[in-house]
Amino acid sequence: MAKSPNILVLIADDHRGSELGHMGSQAITPHLDALAARGVTFREAHCQGGMHGAICVPSRSSLLTGRNIFASAVDPTGASFGDSQTIPAHLDTFPQALRAAGYRTQAVGKWHNDLDSFQRSFAGGEALMFGGMSDHYHVPTHDYDPSGEYPGLRPEAPGGWRPSREDVTADDVDRFSTNLFADAAIRFLERDHGDEPFLLYVAFTAPHDPRTPPPGWEVDPASVELPPNWLPQHPFDNGDLKVRDELLAGFPRGREEVRRHIADYLGMIAHLDDGVGRVLAALDRAGLTDDTVLTYTADHGLGVGQHGLMGKQNLYEHSQRIPLVMAGPGVPQGVTSDGLVWHGDTTATIRALAGLGRDPDAEGASLVGTDGVAPAPREHHGAAYELTQRSFRYGRHKLIVYRAAPTGVRRPGSTPGEPMVQLFDLEADPWEMENLAGRPEVAGIQAQLTEGLRAWQLAVGDPLPGFAEA
Repeated sequence: MAKSPNILVLIADDHRGSELGHMGSQAITPHLDALAARGVTFREAHCQGGMHGAICVPSRSSLLTGRNIFASAVDPTGASFGDSQTIPAHLDTFPQALRAAGYRTQAVGKWHNDLDSFQRSFAGGEALMFGGMSDHYHVPTHDYDPSGEYPGLRPEAPGGWRPSREDVTADDVDRFSTNLFADAAIRFLERDHGDEPFLLYVAFTAPHDPRTPPPGWEVDPASVELPPNWLPQHPFDNGDLKVRDELLAGFPRGREEVRRHIADYLGMIAHLDDGVGRVLAALDRAGLTDDTVLTYTADHGLGVGQHGLMGKQNLYEHSQRIPLVMAGPGVPQGVTSDGLVWHGDTTATIRALAGLGRDPDAEGASLVGTDGVAPAPREHHGAAYELTQRSFRYGRHKLIVYRAAPTGVRRPGSTPGEPMVQLFDLEADPWEMENLAGRPEVAGIQAQLTEGLRAWQLAVGDPLPGFAEA
């Protein structure tokens, strides 16, 4: 029997789906571009949002389990942050399934779900960061603890912490998060793995803020082009205008301030790409490239000035779309897919390429078939954000419904919110700048999407159905 392929999963934090060089972005990503050239780029990969501001938590739960953001959390309402980041014990993660199938499972970097699911997923790890974020120069890391106790690990509130940083030294640069995690991944790849297949799961914390690209990786803000949908402020109250991410820039947003944020974001992405390149070079040196399925993706996207928003706590494409590049055995080369996909499809594809077969309870479908890229497994995509936003996309059209926050319910950063409906034609208006909602010529489309949203909410067990009637 042929050996099962190795699996290498690289996941970034806050990497917007459009920010890849081969996607026409200002971002400089030669290593990810080269990976795409020998694999598949999925241009329309998405997350599903989440029920609290730390969108990385439900996004990672969905990727790990192949389930929607409600089914993959003990508390699908988001009311209890601890329970909302806990993956139900009866759900297998894909690392857990690979481990049961004989894979050596190794984790590196960020883990923003519960410790129990981590321990049942991985048999080893290095440079582990449990939590949401940290200063990139001083990452609190842990060695793998077989007992799962991790003495000294303190709980973290949503949003993490941001320690102050003094002058950066050479040692600090060596310990910069991307370098720290890439080096740990390289050490694992340099081991003698024999005939045992492995899963290496590397979760970077870049390009998440604080956006502090290392010396030599800075981008000149004057070279940055503002996006067409730049606004000094969001045009209405979406229910979360003062969440932590939105406080990173002033109100209203200034053009030069937003250029500086975008420049730092691009610098972080360029340095992250360099770290990815070092990991892929180590894989090649070890003679493992031809036997390894590679996946590069992210948990969610980010506003960084688009629509007057800085964070990911919204349902616009800049925050829902994520990069997804796959290459290796069983994956066609040099292909770009415009099929609409989400994290659960990525999970199903990894399982299929590893020879595990489909999880009967999973909601995703494999994106790669024996004759190349499989047909898009879905025509629609639903998403949620907290108590005030829901979206539904069918083909080229997308509906976003907003409502005021329920009386007496306030969360950190929440604002009252207001009822609003948006309808975008993403083919004609990819920047989501022209709201078509309410126009007679699109009444049929709006009704179809409204019914689609209603059906999606019921299908996924949304604890707050009824947005279609808001």
